Amino acid sequence: MDAVEIDPRIQQIGSQINPNKPYDDPRVSVHINDGRAFLSGNTDKYDLILFALPDSLTLVSGASQLRLESYLFTEQSMQAARDHLTDQGVFAMYNYYREPWLINRLAGTVDEVYGHAPCLDTFTAVQSLAVIAIGKEQGNVVCAPNAVWDRASIAAAEIPPPAVDDRPFLYLKERTIPTLYLLVIALILGVSLLGVRIFGGPLRSMSGYADLFFMGVAFLLLETRSITTFALLFGTTWLVNALVFTGVLLAVLAAIEITKKFTVPRRAIIIALFASLLLAFLVPNSALLGLPIPLRLLFAVILAFLPVFCANLLFTSRFKDAKNPTSAFAANLFGAMIGGCLEYLSLVLGYQWLVAVVALMYLIAVLIGGRYSRRLARV
Repeated sequence: MDAVEIDPRIQQIGSQINPNKPYDDPRVSVHINDGRAFLSGNTDKYDLILFALPDSLTLVSGASQLRLESYLFTEQSMQAARDHLTDQGVFAMYNYYREPWLINRLAGTVDEVYGHAPCLDTFTAVQSLAVIAIGKEQGNVVCAPNAVWDRASIAAAEIPPPAVDDRPFLYLKERTIPTLYLLVIALILGVSLLGVRIFGGPLRSMSGYADLFFMGVAFLLLETRSITTFALLFGTTWLVNALVFTGVLLAVLAAIEITKKFTVPRRAIIIALFASLLLAFLVPNSALLGLPIPLRLLFAVILAFLPVFCANLLFTSRFKDAKNPTSAFAANLFGAMIGGCLEYLSLVLGYQWLVAVVALMYLIAVLIGGRYSRRLARV
């Protein structure tokens, strides 16, 4: 038996105080890992795969709407679980789902993946506890009377489409940005603008650095994309997140050092940046899941950090020519704040199309920067 738990402290508590002492059984192997990453990292077959209360209530640092378990409940994850079942195998999950539409989304997802309806047992007297079970083959599970999920008896609006790897937002019923989020974003931007005005000087002094503003917007979106890439490919553990932030900082440092020692043609930087963004857009993260871990890591680093590196070459080559570094940095910082808020576009567009938004922001920055350079050349 393989027991997978993402949080080592929770596993330790269970080992210490669970009266049944499950971890003392020599047949139990403990894996401190993300559940989706564990599935993608082995080829074992199981008679039973159980998602037991995987509800962390914890967000992934740097990706404000991505939860630790988000990639565990996507359609592709359910397919991965099915692929790990024996012919007589059974998949089940249970939790306190709180909303009927959430239960229907999950039941509908496994219905689509397995090709037949799952068993659904709900216990409304116990805080919306629900158990969803389904066999790899229809005859592997015998449902209790009146406990078969029936799509035809439920209004279509109450069965949201499955969450997918590109939009792994299980708890978002509609493809929209919630009004509360929009209000908070507006408040954050207002306070940020006031702070930039107070500490960065008059906003008019930043008008000559509009290209740096758009670079700031794009860079924060790139960082979000890097985090989600590694979260899907290697799990949403804190170690993975720390490695992503380290990689981003190393890419920034490398760009700074190269700009100090060499004069890289601006045209070459721009071509490399847009080529790397095109590659990241054309190659979805899910395409790398089937690769061996060393190859997966290599391609993930290229897809996630090559655009970051090129983007920082463009930024540093522009920033070193700024006559007013304070205003230039303030413009870039405010852009980064905007970019952090635009991350929520992924709720509507998905993470893959965030790359297109990044490309648009850099295109605007390049056009403005080119106009700025021509104006300087005439002076």
